Amino acid sequence: MKNPLKFIQDVKQEAFKVTWPTGKETVQGALMVVAMAIVASLFFLLLDQILKFFLEIVLTMSF
Repeated sequence: MKNPLKFIQDVKQEAFKVTWPTGKETVQGALMVVAMAIVASLFFLLLDQILKFFLEIVLTMSF
């Protein structure tokens, strides 16, 4: 880095080129994250209950 002032100017120029999301896009993205977290948690809850059911069957079997 030869010239720190030039570097700062370049960073500022690049920051202005960024396309920032609108408020609506941010809310939509956040809602999608929440929705996918709920779906994933329900999936793992169901999977856990199914595996628990089969494990109980296996452990209660007497040979």
